[in-house]
Amino acid sequence: MGFIDVIKERARSSKKTIVLPETEDRRTYEAAAQVLKEGIADIVLVGSEEAVKAGSEGLDISGAKIVDPATSDRTAAYVDKLVELRSKKGMTPEQAKDILLNQYLYYGVMMVKMGDADGMVSGACHSTADTLRPCLQILKTKPGTKLVSAFFLMAVPNCEFGADGTFVFADAGLNQNPNPEELAAIAASSAESFELLVGKEPVVAMLSHSTMGSAKHADVDKVTEAVKIAKEQNPEIKLDGEFQLDAAIVPSVGASKAPNSPVAGKANVLVFPDLDAGNIGYKLVQRLAKAEAYGPITQGIAAPVNDLSRGCSSEDIVGVVAITSVQCQAAE
Repeated sequence: MGFIDVIKERARSSKKTIVLPETEDRRTYEAAAQVLKEGIADIVLVGSEEAVKAGSEGLDISGAKIVDPATSDRTAAYVDKLVELRSKKGMTPEQAKDILLNQYLYYGVMMVKMGDADGMVSGACHSTADTLRPCLQILKTKPGTKLVSAFFLMAVPNCEFGADGTFVFADAGLNQNPNPEELAAIAASSAESFELLVGKEPVVAMLSHSTMGSAKHADVDKVTEAVKIAKEQNPEIKLDGEFQLDAAIVPSVGASKAPNSPVAGKANVLVFPDLDAGNIGYKLVQRLAKAEAYGPITQGIAAPVNDLSRGCSSEDIVGVVAITSVQCQAAE
């Protein structure tokens, strides 16, 4: 059984309600139909009955709940709550109503905030910024979290590295150029996410173009400082660096370049030095190794809301819905 099959099975064990607000996109309906068929989660689609009927033509989404912001008896309460949450920013009832009637991502997040749904998945036709903005404004960060970040769960076929080919790549979706403190926070959150979703011990490598001082540069210094901070703050996590990628995941290279490291050659959580490296890295592995790439999965938000790549397939959405459901189970 592959990684995502295990996640789906866990999702089915205690079904959660997931909002899919992007009802302007056919992939949303294809994913909803598949999620319902497989019994992975209960689905809410945000939109008018007419628009949903037209968009889902030929698909069986009869098990989904359709919520039209223009007619729902919950909209008034959402308006009031949004005004309350954004009052310091000058939000008026008229502005809140306009947002909720016309920006379905905000409506979906309000459903999560008010307990009418457990989580949300969006991003097939919206940028990461558009997906996360309402989350940060309405849901805020999880208590004790220093930074909201994003990762991809990578499942690489026929791969002996990582956890049987399964990795977390972070941050590959959100933070452009994290400083040492932020890199350390990303590492800690990513280790927690790996353990939750993969069910194995996280082994965290802080990546660089240098291995254990083999190169001198300010970019290397940033990573070595992050390693120091992360170890001090999270001594229970198996974490080390800085590593070049091959030293992090290939046992023979790790033994040669960093013989005294408990992480070298064994890493399954890869923390990239910046967003450029993380984004390029996951797409290289996805396209050239034909890996399954699920995400960007967010970590650090007060409730599970996850992003999608705009190049995602409907099957990718199904996978992220399953992952979001498992996160919802853990949040209880």
